[in-house]
Amino acid sequence: MSNFLYLFRGGDDSFEKLSQEEKQAHMQVWGEWMGGLKEKGQLLDGLPLEKDGKVVHKRGEVVTNGPFIEGAEMVGGYLIVSAKNIDEAVEISKGCPIFDYEGAFVEVREILSLDH
Repeated sequence: MSNFLYLFRGGDDSFEKLSQEEKQAHMQVWGEWMGGLKEKGQLLDGLPLEKDGKVVHKRGEVVTNGPFIEGAEMVGGYLIVSAKNIDEAVEISKGCPIFDYEGAFVEVREILSLDH
């Protein structure tokens, strides 16, 4: 088994247009999906990320507010999952609730050990 990082991008604009009840319902869908992964031993970690942050350049000589990128490119959160290979990790990601929103996608990346 290997570990894979899911980076969730986009969908924020569509989500923000929902009513509070719709947002709560959607977050319940996320909870159910993640709970199912946890029950199967596939979910190792994961959390949403704050929209605001800082970007550090040149070893800290330049620090700017950010990230300032297109909404579809903004990383909104992450999960770390365990899967046999990248194909299985991609298959698992297909059930992600982020796909309920236009323009949203999941980047799937294998996490390598420092021994490689």
